[in-house]
Amino acid sequence: MNAGGTRVRALVGDWVIAVGVAGALLVTGVSGQLSTTDRDLLGYALLTSGGLALAARRRAPVAVLAVTGLCAVAYQAAGFDVPAVAYLFAVYAAVRAGHRVAAVAASLTVLAALPLAALTSGLHDTGEAFAQARGALEIAWLIAAGAAGEALRQAERRADEAERTREETARRRADEERLRIARELHDALTHQISVIKVQADVAVHVARRRGEEVSEALLAIREAGREAARELRVTLEALRDDDTTPPRGLDDVPELVERAGRTGLKATLTIEGQRHDVPAAVGRTVYRIVQESLTNIARHADAGTASVRIDCRPDTLALRVDDDGKATPAVAPTPGVGLQGMRERVTALGGRLRAEPRGEGGFTVQAELPLDGAS
Repeated sequence: MNAGGTRVRALVGDWVIAVGVAGALLVTGVSGQLSTTDRDLLGYALLTSGGLALAARRRAPVAVLAVTGLCAVAYQAAGFDVPAVAYLFAVYAAVRAGHRVAAVAASLTVLAALPLAALTSGLHDTGEAFAQARGALEIAWLIAAGAAGEALRQAERRADEAERTREETARRRADEERLRIARELHDALTHQISVIKVQADVAVHVARRRGEEVSEALLAIREAGREAARELRVTLEALRDDDTTPPRGLDDVPELVERAGRTGLKATLTIEGQRHDVPAAVGRTVYRIVQESLTNIARHADAGTASVRIDCRPDTLALRVDDDGKATPAVAPTPGVGLQGMRERVTALGGRLRAEPRGEGGFTVQAELPLDGAS
């Protein structure tokens, strides 16, 4: 059943209980009255209102607690010797929702006011012993209602915790499986690409030693093998980011930019501010954003230049990666998994990310990461 159907079902159930309680209170009140006066009509209205208020006990448990308590005291003062059944339901709902202090405070107030209301209306003139017995019974019922609400609240909390634990376990297993696949993929592809690259290097070397002209196809194969090996390392490094891999950070960004420059891309890096004040989590995120950005530029941008600018401010680290590739606002690239991963990392640290084509051409990635609270 979807969420909308569940809410409708819960609402209908609340109204059924509210109408049922209101009807029971009204019948009890009518059966105890021998005449119909204006005061009795007020009592009937209070009985009905106290019961119907239970329809809102999920949405406003504290308000319902106050309304049902006031109605119980008021119809006692009007001369209706009817148990405060609606108030017991309200106590149960309030405690189940976690409002234990409000339930205890309201119950103490109601327990103190009910005897005064009964004395005002002339009820319970049969003696002190009866009044004490009735008070003890009311306290017992209140304790039972509160205990039932607390028991169900704890059961729901444990069920939520168990569900959360199952989700975390499933997520951890998925991460472990992803890491296993990444390692197997790395071993298999690295071996095959290495064989291709080595064979191409040997063929080029032999051809040159013989004085033969090296074909463009063979040179392209050799260059493609080198590029494939480099991209494979860059791409799978994120998947292999576990306890066995040293964490990368802000100090490793220059190596990324330098490596990108060796592929023919003219890449520049500018870092301003105090780098030693940057938390490790922020440094790791900066490294991953720069890594993914440069990888995307090499693969898709068809760019000649790229600039990486990092500004370490007192409370924020600002990062910007620009390229002069073929992206334009009119032809925006489709967001992929890499961009989604950037956004998740930045959001987890409470930062902001903007990735879009530039008006003058090319693509820009801009991130702002707060330095407070990151570790």
